[in-house]
Amino acid sequence: MVGVSDSAGTLASTPGFAEWTFPAEAGAVRTARTLVRDTLREWGLDAVTDVTVLLVSELVTNSLRYASGPIGVRMYSHAGPTLLVEVSDPVPDPPRERPAGADDEGGRGLQLVALASRRWGTRPATTGKTVWFELSLPSS
Repeated sequence: MVGVSDSAGTLASTPGFAEWTFPAEAGAVRTARTLVRDTLREWGLDAVTDVTVLLVSELVTNSLRYASGPIGVRMYSHAGPTLLVEVSDPVPDPPRERPAGADDEGGRGLQLVALASRRWGTRPATTGKTVWFELSLPSS
């Protein structure tokens, strides 16, 4: 079981599945990174830890920028040779990739997700949306 602070509000964490809900506050990104890193290490998925943490950080940051409600993060690793990660928030508008200039400090988050993941997408939810990505897991 993953150790979690009260602010993260863990809903579930079992081998191959973890889910957290974070308030839309600045500390959510750091807490999400820590929980994702610790969980993947516990699952023995060190090979995808760094890229997963990076992409979760980007998506949670995007949610914080536009959402005022809770942000959810879910990870599944028991559905074949992939890791599925989902980040949800209450804003119904899907994210849009935007071109970033060479000197821009932002605007590359979705580009990173698209380039680093096996595939990614968005889907509407009852309230808000979910942005998801898949990473290929190394063979045992």
